[in-house]
Amino acid sequence: MRIGFITDANVSRLDWAQQNGFGSIGWNRFETSGAAPQEKNWKPFAEQFAGEAKARNIRISAIGALYRNPLDPEQSEFAKSVFLRAIEVAAHIDVKTVSGFPGAVIELDRHPKGNNPIYKPFEGFLPRLIQFWEPIAKIAADKGIRIAFEHCPMGPFHLPIMGYNMLSQPAMWERLFNESKCENLGIEWDASHLLCQFIDPVQNIHEFGSRIFHVHAKDAFINRQLLEMYGICHPGVAEHRFPGFGQANWSEIVHALLRAGYDSDLNIEGWHDPVFRDHDAVPPTDIKLPSSRQSGQKLEDAGLLLSKRFLEQFVPQETQR
Repeated sequence: MRIGFITDANVSRLDWAQQNGFGSIGWNRFETSGAAPQEKNWKPFAEQFAGEAKARNIRISAIGALYRNPLDPEQSEFAKSVFLRAIEVAAHIDVKTVSGFPGAVIELDRHPKGNNPIYKPFEGFLPRLIQFWEPIAKIAADKGIRIAFEHCPMGPFHLPIMGYNMLSQPAMWERLFNESKCENLGIEWDASHLLCQFIDPVQNIHEFGSRIFHVHAKDAFINRQLLEMYGICHPGVAEHRFPGFGQANWSEIVHALLRAGYDSDLNIEGWHDPVFRDHDAVPPTDIKLPSSRQSGQKLEDAGLLLSKRFLEQFVPQETQR
């Protein structure tokens, strides 16, 4: 288990990772890289980037293929091509896991009293999710590759409300794993998305540890004062933060992951923390900060380093190699 961070295929970030003692990366934004499906001659790019990482003793833990909605009919063909290429690239450069969003079937009903639009329950569309993903998973399995679905709800207030991820809730993970025969379908796990739904991350690992193929190390903070005053659907009640600045019990998380036989890394996902981020002139609507004081500050890398130092105390040195 190494500690790394999420980045694109950027050699300068590999240099920074090496200089600051990181051991891994999650390769994201694959769909716009030099190995994407629109690139016919992708092997030189993939081989060079993998070689640059290896030369710096940086492990590529997973290839983040696409974080959109593969089950949207307008996106499905592109998404399929991206995941199939990512699987091919992963097998070629010896990366075990390809990750991304599973997507959702979005169909609307009208509430009989208010005539307002509401989502049809995702549970009814599980067969369509399996129909899309099982053929891809079988191709991946033939190449020794696992597919890990991130469970970010992609809904307002960090909740599975009007989002586009059918696997945003563990009950749906359970149904998928029970109904699919593909054991190489699993989870790209993130404590923050569980905390924002008031789910215990450690208990979740005990339940689903064997299906956790990649970890995004991200934390969350629930502002109980705001929660008790305004309720769960209020800006600022739930915030994503760097590990060490939230409420997850990372000593227990690492212990539970190791106990479950987790065989990959902790890749820190930045750019969400309300303080330790690269600040634009105006903060996002769900972040409450005095914009004049934060504007222009570049604090993303500082957050990565602080988070790395925090996590290192829980990861045995012999597992970091």
